[in-house]
Amino acid sequence: MQAVTLYTTPICPFCIAAKRLLDSKNVQYTDIDVMNAPDRRQEMMQRASGRHTVPQIFVGSTHVGGCDELHELERAGKLDTLLAG
Repeated sequence: MQAVTLYTTPICPFCIAAKRLLDSKNVQYTDIDVMNAPDRRQEMMQRASGRHTVPQIFVGSTHVGGCDELHELERAGKLDTLLAG
């Protein structure tokens, strides 16, 4: 299983939806709250090619994107393969 990292804020409904999907698949992930750690937002933007919206989701070194992209991978049947590495 690849390491999964999410950059989120606690008030973002898209962040909550992304975590809900991962939780439903019993995926462990590192949740980085950029609201309470603003220095981590710069890290997120560097890793996400300048994207500044949350969530930004990474599976291993692969930048998935946001909540919509995560759910699209799931609908296409590709998320499990990506998570497995």
